[in-house]
Amino acid sequence: MWDLIIDELATQRDVIAMDLPGFGRSPALVGEVSIHTLADAVTDFLTQHQLLGIDAVGNSMGARLVLELARRGKVVGAVVSLDPGGFWEGWQVAYFYHSVRLSAQVSKFVQPLLPPLVSNPLSRTVMFAQFSSHPWRIPAQVALNEFREFLPTPSFTKLLDSLAHGPPQQGAPAGSIANLVIGWGRQDRICPPSQAKLALKLFPDAHLHWFSNCGHVPQLDVPTETIALILAVTEGRYVPQPQDAAPAKRSLVKDNVLIGLGVAALIMGLVLTDRGKRKAKIS
Repeated sequence: MWDLIIDELATQRDVIAMDLPGFGRSPALVGEVSIHTLADAVTDFLTQHQLLGIDAVGNSMGARLVLELARRGKVVGAVVSLDPGGFWEGWQVAYFYHSVRLSAQVSKFVQPLLPPLVSNPLSRTVMFAQFSSHPWRIPAQVALNEFREFLPTPSFTKLLDSLAHGPPQQGAPAGSIANLVIGWGRQDRICPPSQAKLALKLFPDAHLHWFSNCGHVPQLDVPTETIALILAVTEGRYVPQPQDAAPAKRSLVKDNVLIGLGVAALIMGLVLTDRGKRKAKIS
């Protein structure tokens, strides 16, 4: 999900892109997979490579992870947390867990069909509608790379369960974090913008940055603004936005039901088309 901004950031910063344990090419943790154990692993990595105090940026689960690192103190420097998980309450817990779990299962199912799915703007829109406010703009190759990796692996499944049903996100007392900005997309369908209120309550030192016309992944929807935010925060020149109310509430469950039906219809259409082609070849 960082493909659209990482090269530009690397022209102005030394960038270390980590594969967390059990993700990408990193070996999985033994036993518990949670924000706590991942934060321990990252802290050990930073200590081993003499990188304590490095600035940190994360999105979604990674955004919650960098908040945990900031909360611990003396681990990271400036922190940019983009649409962090962990601030759901009540019905939002089940909504988060089941919607993300379903998306990962659908991604696994459509792996053989991914190239034609992501090359078509319409099907790409349906597939990324849960994560993006304008998914048709996402480059096909970026979409392909993302869905190749978005799978219900053992570590993914353990972490998802821990995120939804494990210990809630802990905060940090006022005055304990020097440079923290939480960015939030106004059209986030994974972590609704209303959750920003609890995030600020738990992290009173944070500044809240709203991204307009943006879903759950700012680096895909508003890459230029995301780069500018990261550079400003890490240079210590971020100017806080005037705060206003969060966007009006939407029926997120209804949105995702419609998205799910759209994905199912597209898959069925491709399967039937593929079967039709095979029959034609046989006849």
